[in-house]
Amino acid sequence: MTWWALHGHQVILALVFTFIGLAVFAAFFAILPKLLPFSFRKEIEEDQNIALAIVVGSIVIGIAIIIAATVG
Repeated sequence: MTWWALHGHQVILALVFTFIGLAVFAAFFAILPKLLPFSFRKEIEEDQNIALAIVVGSIVIGIAIIIAATVG
């Protein structure tokens, strides 16, 4: 048997789950600014709000861990 015959199904599933995880992560980034009562871009870029950047970064890491645990 060839390598593809033995492992092809797992490779295809890994790719499918990768794209599902990336889609969920992208949807989170599309929804996040709509949920916040202030301008996310203005606070981070113009006002240099480091606390907000740390909180959002923590949320992103948490979402990534949840997606990784769910998909994998």
